[in-house]
Amino acid sequence: MGEIIAVLSGKGGTGKTSTCAAVSTALAREGFRVLAIDCDVGLQNLDISLGLSDAGALSFADVYGGGYGLDQAAAHPAFPRLSFLTSPVNLSPREVDHDAFGRMLKQAAKEYDYIFLDAPAGIDEGFQLAVRHAHRVILVTLADPAAVRDAKYAGARLELMGKTDVRLVVNRVNRKIFSTMAVTIDDVMDDTGIPLLGIVPEDPNVTLAAAFGNALLSYTSKGAAKACENIAKRIQGITVPLSVK
Repeated sequence: MGEIIAVLSGKGGTGKTSTCAAVSTALAREGFRVLAIDCDVGLQNLDISLGLSDAGALSFADVYGGGYGLDQAAAHPAFPRLSFLTSPVNLSPREVDHDAFGRMLKQAAKEYDYIFLDAPAGIDEGFQLAVRHAHRVILVTLADPAAVRDAKYAGARLELMGKTDVRLVVNRVNRKIFSTMAVTIDDVMDDTGIPLLGIVPEDPNVTLAAAFGNALLSYTSKGAAKACENIAKRIQGITVPLSVK
């Protein structure tokens, strides 16, 4: 059975979606069958980070509604073991059928090794949709006080929902800014109370790859791309040292 992983953030602007896309791509490149689903109803962006903005992908509602099968999810041209479903444009978050979505995920877990759910920022309806059926959760945050506080709140909500396999990714880490702020990764872990899965450095290639319509791992093998590859290895249970290059 495949593993369902929800990727969350307490606030917008943390780079959650780009992280979700890069980790999904890294696992697919290693040979795993991966399905990435955009759960941000009305504000779809995962396709851009995946380099699939011109793919014309089906929405997850198209599939759970019975009109299409999971085998018709958009396949990535550069990473053929990676498939993608976007979020519906004709529904509001409250109109999404959570039970039908769950049944679709149950079937997806039979067909894929990993299913990544890119949730909208915050802890509203989309958060609930992504978390409800997830086997594990990745919470992406920055190191600034507002992001850390919101990550802490999100972590508390996850605990109330009974989610115990929650790991933290600290994104856009800049050593000089950390030094000026007198902040460490340990401080972020202590403030959120969530164990660490990965550290992703600030990297302009994340923006450049998206601007040129490429997946990050097609554009570069360094910086954020390498960090996300390491996160993909840790998801598999492979020990990789935590550091910022």
